Amino acid sequence: MDFCLFKQELIEYSKSIGIDKIGIASASPFSEMKNRLLLQQELGYQSGFEEKDIEKRINPALIFDGEPRSIIAIALAYPSKMTQRVVSKEGERRGIFCRASWGIDYHVLVREKLEQLEAFIMEKIPSARCRSMVDTGELVDRAVAERAGIGWSGKNCSIITPEFGSYVYLGEMITNLPLEPDVQMEDNCGTCNKCVEACPTGALVQGGQLDSQRCIAFLTQTKGFLPDEFREKLGNRLYGCDSCQTACPENKGKDFHLHSRMESDPETIKPLLRPLLQMGNREFKERFGVLSGSWRGKKPIQRNAIIALAHFNDISAVPELIAVLNEDPRPVLRGTAAWALGKIGGEEAKAALTEAASKEKEEEVLAEITKGLGLLSN
Repeated sequence: MDFCLFKQELIEYSKSIGIDKIGIASASPFSEMKNRLLLQQELGYQSGFEEKDIEKRINPALIFDGEPRSIIAIALAYPSKMTQRVVSKEGERRGIFCRASWGIDYHVLVREKLEQLEAFIMEKIPSARCRSMVDTGELVDRAVAERAGIGWSGKNCSIITPEFGSYVYLGEMITNLPLEPDVQMEDNCGTCNKCVEACPTGALVQGGQLDSQRCIAFLTQTKGFLPDEFREKLGNRLYGCDSCQTACPENKGKDFHLHSRMESDPETIKPLLRPLLQMGNREFKERFGVLSGSWRGKKPIQRNAIIALAHFNDISAVPELIAVLNEDPRPVLRGTAAWALGKIGGEEAKAALTEAASKEKEEEVLAEITKGLGLLSN
């Protein structure tokens, strides 16, 4: 088998099925990452969603049946602007899902492309072995893409491509085929520090180092009470955060609509906030189930919607927030509603909080009611 020729055939096939970038990396261990990952772990900067075994994250041989020879990395470009717009206005305030959650869940889209590539490989070389992963695998997607020449690893902890900026989904496939590796790109961030400066919570500790516990994209996915220091920073974000991407000069003017299933109904990705508060599981799945941002269920989205209503100081939402405070079985939502009522203020909010203080049994919720009453008196 002429693997140089086969690599070219693979590249051409990838273009024919809509893969926007493809690159080849060697499957040798990512030894240079070990100390960085250990430091992240030691400092408590991990999100908790990662593979816990660092050796598996840096050594493809530990997660592949046989000897891995190459890793095929792919990227799909996603849109950065809506084709249709909806406006948030008084009495009809809206939340927002980050760009990486527009359209069909990217795990599905990228996995489909990898499955097509794998089928092509197996048809041509039946003895080939492949193992694909998208985001939830052991390897660090960014490290693979960087080694494969897809782009450079930016200070915003994203892969930045010359063609599409950092608005790309990544996936990779480990294989036993000895494909010639591509050349890594040079870092083009230079002295630019705009993403670090733009981070609302200081989660980008320095260029290329992220404290996930402070990252809004991570915080929007948690299910407990959001720490006080981050509530004001959340704004109207329901899932994810794009601040470090929109601040990046490499992303200026980058907006690609190459895949129809990445397009979203604006009412879905920028939904009205108040209707979210009473939404049941079935309606939530019907409306938002296709989005990657729905993977943690409706509870974090509803909590974030309550915080967003407080951010907008939306007095029209007070009756719905009172209903959550009095009726929702989930302490996190009752407590967050109490805090939001305190932020928004007014006699109706004060009366509801005072009454709830005499009935509530959960200590965490009582603490939020006390907090809300304190905000009213400021």
